[in-house]
Formats: sequence, C-alpha cells, structure tokens
Amino acid sequence: MTSLPFPSFVSQNPVDATANRSALAAVGRCRIQPEHATEEYRAIVDLAIDQAQAAFSQDVDDKDRKQLQKKYMKQGVAAAVDYLTYQLQLDVSVVNVDVVLDAADIIRTDGCLAACFLDAGCSHVVVDGTNLSALDAAKIPAGRLIGHFTHPVSPQDMAAACDFCGSASVTLTVSDDISESTILEIIRSVDVSVTVMFRPEDSVGLLPHDLAILVGAVSKELRESGEGCIALIDPTAEQLGLSFTACMKTDRPDGLFTTVVCTRSGEALGLVYSSMASVVAALQCGRGVYYSRSRMRLWRKGDTSGNFQTLHRLDVDCDGDALRFTVTQRGENQAAFCHLNTLTCWGPPVGLRHLEEKLQDRLVSAPEGSYTKRLFDDTELLRDKLVEEAQELSEADTKQHVAEELADVLYFAMVRAVKAGVSMDDAVAELDRRSRKVTRRQGDSKAFRIAAGKEILEQM
Repeated sequence: MTSLPFPSFVSQNPVDATANRSALAAVGRCRIQPEHATEEYRAIVDLAIDQAQAAFSQDVDDKDRKQLQKKYMKQGVAAAVDYLTYQLQLDVSVVNVDVVLDAADIIRTDGCLAACFLDAGCSHVVVDGTNLSALDAAKIPAGRLIGHFTHPVSPQDMAAACDFCGSASVTLTVSDDISESTILEIIRSVDVSVTVMFRPEDSVGLLPHDLAILVGAVSKELRESGEGCIALIDPTAEQLGLSFTACMKTDRPDGLFTTVVCTRSGEALGLVYSSMASVVAALQCGRGVYYSRSRMRLWRKGDTSGNFQTLHRLDVDCDGDALRFTVTQRGENQAAFCHLNTLTCWGPPVGLRHLEEKLQDRLVSAPEGSYTKRLFDDTELLRDKLVEEAQELSEADTKQHVAEELADVLYFAMVRAVKAGVSMDDAVAELDRRSRKVTRRQGDSKAFRIAAGKEILEQM
C-alpha cells in the first residue's frame, strides 16, 4: 500500500496540540526535517566529520585508522538514535522515517552523515535534488536516497537526480483549485516513484473532508501502479486520519473497517472494528482507539479496565479493506487485551510468549529452591549456562538435537532478558532497527570473547 498518505514534519512542533510525532507517524511512515542548527544535530554532524577525517588520516596506521572510524561511527549512530527517539519522539524500529539532510553537511562528511542516520534506523535520506554533488557524495544505495524538488521542476532535472537516487519528491504549492489531475500529472512526469507534498493549511477552502476526498481519489489511482503517494506537511490528526481512511474501502453496511490488533512481534491480540473517527482519535492520542458496535460509540481501550495500548503503527491490507493496529498492550498487573484478563482473545499464550509470561511471574514469586530462582539470583551461574548451551547448540549435528539445544538457549536467554526487564517486543524492535543499517561489520568472531568462553567451559 505504497500510495497511503503520510505526514511530513517541517515545523518543529506538531500542528495539532493534542498529538505528537509518534502518534501521527503511526500511519507507518513520516518525513522529518531536523533543525540543522540545533546543538544535538550539530553534534551528530561533528562525529560524522571526525569519522570522515579519520579515513584519510596520515598520522596513524591502517589498524588504528579503522578503529577510529569505528569509534566515531558508533558514537554518531548512538547520538542519532537518541536524537530520533527522544528529541523527535519517533520509533524508527517500526515506522519508516525519511530524514531530510543538509546537502552541505553530506558533502562535508563525505557521506558519513547519510550512513549514520540510516544505521540509526531511518528508511531513507532526503537531499536537495538539484545538488548532484550531494547526491553523489551520499554514497548510499540508490533505493535509500530521495531527491527533493520544489514545483515546478523540469523532467530533465528530476531525471538527472534519479541517476543517483531511486525516487523523488516534489513540494506542491496548494491553491484552492488544486485537482486530482494536477497531482497525477506531477507524479507521472517522470519514470520513478514520486511523493507529492503539500501543506493543507495553504488552502483556506480545503476542509478536512475535502482533503480526504482528494487524497483518497489520487491514492486509489496510484494503488495498483505504485507510481507515488502524497505526504501532508504538518497535518492535524483529523486531516491525516480522514485522508488515510479515505484510501480504504469497506462493504459493510455500517461503514466500519475490520481491524486486527497485534503485538510488535506480530501476535494477534484480538479482532475489533474501526471507523474514520476512531482512526482520527487513535492518531490524536497515540493509543488503541476503536469503534464499539455494542455501545455504538468510540472505544478507547483501557479507559475502564486500565489495560490500555500504546499505538505504534497502522497498516492497511492488500485489498484496502482491513486495518492492522500494532500496539504494546499495557496493564497495571498484567498485559491483558481480552475481557477474560488474558493477553489475547484466543486463550493463554503458548511458545515463547508463554515462557516469557511464566518467567516474569517467577521473577517476583518463584519458590525458594527452584532452578529458575537460582538463575535469577546467581549472575555467574546464568552466564555460565548461556555459554555452555550456546556451545552445545553450535556442536549439535542432527535436526532434533539442534531443536533441543536451541530450546535450551532460548530458555536461558529469556531468563537473562526478563531479569533485565527486556521483553520479546524489545528484541524485535532492535532487530527491525538493525535491518535498516547500511554499514556492516565483517562479522568475524571476537578472540577475547572466545577465550573467555573457553575459560568458563574448562572450569565446568
């Protein structure tokens, strides 16, 4: 569903006072334009400059040079993660984030800044499409680079930029007579996918429902072809929510959308229904909000039971007639979605989720003398068992043996995670963020870790 509308944050504070970036970005994608003069952003740029300079340093040998580059790279990525997470309130592990970077900064850092933000979890880097030197200096895969223009733009300029990047975006000045044909003409003026961006407030006559009709009409034209999509600059939750649902369809007489509610790891919690108004409400508060057919009104999950949900992402299925809410289920005593006080509406959890819940319970209530309590209390024992089981897994030579040893490793790893307050969803979020990296290590084993492991095994 590449044609679904998404927000582009240009002003540093969201327009809708009841919303934040995290809530509006829950439509699955957003674009951010950092304040390039802020102390936090400049610190990231400075580390990228240090990394670039270390690559050409003549004062150290090759080994030290690589260590310096790695040091500044890791520090830069860590700073970028903090900036995206805490300064801009974005969860890059689940939302696709396009970041607009200054062309001069990309050139000055020899492309290290672009790689830094991708390694921090951003999906794409956006650069001035007229600055071919910056597009070239970015040195990242074309599919991760977007050239940006302001309308009107010549097809020749856009074509030149697309020698370096896989897609383009165009800011369109909105007027009262903006039409579906105008937007489609811009999108179809080039051979690459184009994102058309406009600010709803630029047109006094474009009310939220009018905007939704326009965006929905364009998006339905683009859905099959994948030619492009629309981004709304600094939209309110109402403008974005209505535009998002206008891209959907339903054959239900009540106009509701069937909605599956899932955890970050893809586990289904239950089946509910959504309306245009409930989607808007969810984007306003960043929580799971649905439509109750029995009460015939909006249902903000958790207001009565206390079992509320943090909303991470909205997705539309391939047919455009069903929604998926990706959430984290919260609760004072335990995370329960179902009215029967279980996590899911399909009864008690099984597999890893069951193990996680059992270990979380044992962490606070394990009987004296139990093996799990020993592991929680004895840090050295838990460390030794992780090393031992990992080696046994590496040496397993049959399918059944591998399965058995993997089960052991997962058990001890989950004990370690629960003890540290880390959930499966936390681990999934980290894996999702890593999948967007462009800088990769060689993956060689660490000699000092191998030596430490051997020492532990020899003492057993």
